Amino acid sequence: MNEVERALRVQLAGTYRIFAMLGWTELIYNHITLRVPGPQTHFLINPFGLHYSEVTASNLVKIDLDGNIVGPSIHRVNPAGFVVHAAIHRAVADAHCVMHTHTTAGLAVACSEAGLENSNFYSAQIDGRVAYHDFEGITVRADEGARLVANLGDKRLMILRNHGLLAVGSTIAQCFARLWTLNRACEIQLASAALGAARPITPEVSARCTRDALQFDPAYGAGQDVLDALLRQVDKIDSSYKEFVG
Repeated sequence: MNEVERALRVQLAGTYRIFAMLGWTELIYNHITLRVPGPQTHFLINPFGLHYSEVTASNLVKIDLDGNIVGPSIHRVNPAGFVVHAAIHRAVADAHCVMHTHTTAGLAVACSEAGLENSNFYSAQIDGRVAYHDFEGITVRADEGARLVANLGDKRLMILRNHGLLAVGSTIAQCFARLWTLNRACEIQLASAALGAARPITPEVSARCTRDALQFDPAYGAGQDVLDALLRQVDKIDSSYKEFVG
């Protein structure tokens, strides 16, 4: 294991802890996957059976595009859970990180007929950047991958109808910034629905907001400062995610 992989393992394990801190967990399910730089197409994924709060740099599992474990590991992975991730990693050149969640707000919007409404500060920042994929059941069939990738197109955020949210990024930080913004938009939409019909934002204003939203742009850090700040919060709670055993 080289120093680049070690550093990525620490950051990815810390991101799993961020998800736990934010309540973005689903028992032992869902995933954040990250490509490991190198000649081989390998990825890091959480060990199946562990809560996100138990993920560490050393127990992350390295797998190939088919979900096979690469190298020694005492842990197993959930191949079914990697189907969606594998399809995107395989087809999208800059998809180095893929995140998938079942948050209450995200899933609620995914279940709504309207989907994401253009009605709040956060949705206005991702106007025209969210794709949709219709529900086909539990994602265990590889043939669904081609349809999902086709629906994703050139977008890097997706609402999986009746299922949840998905984000793609060239880095962990960029992927997180995108997912956080989409999930926050869903939270506000869910809260405002209790007050009745939300006031829509005009297409002109939302288009301007999306152009002005620079937090996803590598030239402006692509969310790294946000990720670093949250990692510092995790460190105050439990820094064991950094541990390498053996």
